[in-house]
Amino acid sequence: MAVPTDPAIEEEEEHGGPTHHPSAPLDESFDISTTVDPSYIISLIRKLLPSGSASQSAPDGKLSTSNEEGAPLSVGNDNDHEHANSSGYKSENMDVDGSGEVFHQQGESDGTSNAGKEQDWEEYGCVLWDLAANTTHAELMVENLILDVLLANLIVCKSPRVTEISLGIIGNLACHEIPMKRIVSTNGLIEIIVDKLFMDDPQCLCEICRLLAAGLQSGESVAWAEALQSEHTLCQILWIAENTLNLQLTEKSIGLILAILESQQKVVDALLPPIMKLGLPSILINLLAFEMSKLMSERIPERYSILDLILRAIEALSVIDDHSHEICSSKELFQLVCDLIKFPDKVEVGNCCVTAAILIANILSEVSDHASEISQDLGLLAGLLDIFPFASDDLEARNALWNVIARILVRIRETEISPSSLYHYVSVLVNKTDVIEDELLNQQLVNSSHEQEGVSSPGSTVGARNTSLKKMISILNQWTDAKENAENKLDADDIVNEKDVKRLLDCCHKFYK
Repeated sequence: MAVPTDPAIEEEEEHGGPTHHPSAPLDESFDISTTVDPSYIISLIRKLLPSGSASQSAPDGKLSTSNEEGAPLSVGNDNDHEHANSSGYKSENMDVDGSGEVFHQQGESDGTSNAGKEQDWEEYGCVLWDLAANTTHAELMVENLILDVLLANLIVCKSPRVTEISLGIIGNLACHEIPMKRIVSTNGLIEIIVDKLFMDDPQCLCEICRLLAAGLQSGESVAWAEALQSEHTLCQILWIAENTLNLQLTEKSIGLILAILESQQKVVDALLPPIMKLGLPSILINLLAFEMSKLMSERIPERYSILDLILRAIEALSVIDDHSHEICSSKELFQLVCDLIKFPDKVEVGNCCVTAAILIANILSEVSDHASEISQDLGLLAGLLDIFPFASDDLEARNALWNVIARILVRIRETEISPSSLYHYVSVLVNKTDVIEDELLNQQLVNSSHEQEGVSSPGSTVGARNTSLKKMISILNQWTDAKENAENKLDADDIVNEKDVKRLLDCCHKFYK
């Protein structure tokens, strides 16, 4: 069912409405399949036109914009706005009342209140914001000059809410291929979006970060990178991520950093060197330390997604050539991710622990000395084994887990350590028998599926898993052989159930190849 045209528009049409607001064309004028009447969308776009501009219907029925003298509406040229500075966005057109020049002028012309005009604008804008999530609607909007209308509003209006909605609409449009191309080709639009990074409104900054992240992850990422590559702009992005107290903005700004790190190589080559010089590694580690302190003390669910994004950003940085060593060599980082692995309530932060395990594997490949430091950390070994259920569908994560476990186990000298120390290793392994068995069964199913599809399992996964199983077998056998001689030297609590030991030993033999 088509959404009806705005009643106010219908009333104007019945009474011959103003000449600069012609009636919207009929559905038949559009060769677009949509459940929303295209004329309704165009009427909403028309409602967003800033003061001093007018709308016309082009011969093909599409909306066009002009100023009151009939000339095309000029937006986004070099004279319309100047670059931002750290104190906030400045423009000759924005030296106006805080509620926005557009609403001030409109209120004077028709007697309505400034707040009422902005409220109406907000209502129409929010509808378009929602509709822009749909590809068909988004393409219709850009064909009818919504980008020019929004750019005009971004230039002349100071209202944070209008700016937020304008950026939100553009952010949704940016999720679609054709509208994204139109965004990039609209003269001055990307530049003014980047300038808005220097606003101090958290909600606007959230939408800017979301939009910039979408741009960097799109096929037009190089154009967005070019607009971001100044040191002043990159410094502002890092400053926002490090200093904001707004949880949503923290998440969006770190998401933007992650988008830079995960973008195509040209973007990484252009943006990563300058942000590394601006202190990206230390900023990420500081953010991780702060989130870990919150996790250990308060456990706020709203912060878990932030912790995950920080870890993903660090993990992405840890595999980039020429930059990985700087982040991987941090002892503070290594301690933080090990602490996370040992966190007891993994159900709450399972994804974070999986990323942490991958990060530890990457760090150990860069700094192998860390493996000796953690070989006696029984809590870490137990924590790594506990992560397998959360990584059941992630082959890379399971490979990383087996890799780290193997690095730990091969450094255990089971024939040389005391019976009491050997007991502690055996106790950890036996207590995790169910987890180990489930993981090995899961891997067997994956291997069978790969064999049917003619795909072989990665050699690194098989090698690390076999190394771990071989070492487990050796540790368990050493315990069995030494137990009788050690009974007089062990406390009553230092005894492992023989059936449990045999069950794990049989499991390891069964899957060891």
